[in-house]
Amino acid sequence: MNKIRKGDEVLVLNGKFKGKKGVVLSRVNDEYLLVEGVNIVKKHQKPNPMKGDVGGVVDKTMPIHQSNVSLFDKETGKPSRVAIKQMDGKSVRVLVKTGAQLAN
Repeated sequence: MNKIRKGDEVLVLNGKFKGKKGVVLSRVNDEYLLVEGVNIVKKHQKPNPMKGDVGGVVDKTMPIHQSNVSLFDKETGKPSRVAIKQMDGKSVRVLVKTGAQLAN
């Protein structure tokens, strides 16, 4: 069970985009995430008439490692780690600082 999932609001803890908040767009693999508005790079793209792409410099969101982000707790306004607990025979995600249960 992944502790950080698509749609979660996260805060970047390390790197060039430290302190920036964004929503997880998708998981690239077990370790990397695509976060909206974070780790954006310029990519020089060739035109491809078969796909209808025009060439030029485009902004592209690159993956960021999940160890560099933490879930953002809206109640406290601070980042919090996530624990997985068993409740009524089901695994649920819980914020460590406040104990609030996250929606699955």
